[in-house]
Amino acid sequence: MIVSFRALPAFLAAAALLAGCSTPPPAVQPGLAEVMERPAERALFAGMRAYDDAQYAEAEQTLRRALDTGLASARDRATAHKLLAFIYCTSERISACEQAFRAARQADPAFALSKSEAGHPLWGPVYRRVAGR
Repeated sequence: MIVSFRALPAFLAAAALLAGCSTPPPAVQPGLAEVMERPAERALFAGMRAYDDAQYAEAEQTLRRALDTGLASARDRATAHKLLAFIYCTSERISACEQAFRAARQADPAFALSKSEAGHPLWGPVYRRVAGR
């Protein structure tokens, strides 16, 4: 491309504007192996697994450790609080259940139970009361 010297300032200005329109490369998301190197996230995973295996005492202890260690993601913190709420409600610790649902909402304002979770006979009414529904 041949540009005369008189047109050079306009050409450079246009090139600078076009360069400013380019989008930066997307941020690299950490992989599972990298996330599992973090103690809090590793504890959350172990707590979720214990919960799924109906090992509720172990799940409660491990989920608390995940929260105490400092989960990076608001959604992860809300998930830990949600599972703790489920454990508390099923063991008739209603006050702790309410507090856990409030903590989940505080951790992630977008937190909400799924339709089937919200319909559960033990924790559904507590969740609805806390959520104001």
